[in-house]
Amino acid sequence: MHKIVYLSLGSNLGDRIAQLETAIQQLGSCGQIVAVSSFFETEPVEFTAQPWFVNCVVKLDTEKMPRQLLACILEIESRMGRRRGQDKGPRTIDLDILLFGNSVVETKGLIIPHPALHQRRFVLEPLAEIAPQVRHPVFKRTARELRDALPPGQAVRRLTGPPRTGNDD
Repeated sequence: MHKIVYLSLGSNLGDRIAQLETAIQQLGSCGQIVAVSSFFETEPVEFTAQPWFVNCVVKLDTEKMPRQLLACILEIESRMGRRRGQDKGPRTIDLDILLFGNSVVETKGLIIPHPALHQRRFVLEPLAEIAPQVRHPVFKRTARELRDALPPGQAVRRLTGPPRTGNDD
């Protein structure tokens, strides 16, 4: 059974844009890429003493179940040299499952929708760009509504645009 999922991608080490582009190519092993947002340069949140990130959101059509998808993206992170040192610290690549259809998953090591999705401008800007009407299954608000409800702050600056799709080969 096919599910539409949304993934957040981020990098703040090395060639950040190249890291995202490599991760996007490798996500083809997890499903079919339907859309990719613009790339956004974003200031770090929580642990702020680190380089700024480049972030985007990918819309993926997958047949994988949530745990299988998690295993697939963790394998991509590992192949790309992701080392888990400091929590929320610098990283070559970070792939997070934001939404998995309308599913709500709460198990050890996996929570969907992403528990901080509704608080992060660096996620909501690109998500609202490619899927403004997608609804958060818990809060029942669209990506655009969640983004518009954020307090000021969290600098997010578009680097590329307009959105690209997986059909642009």
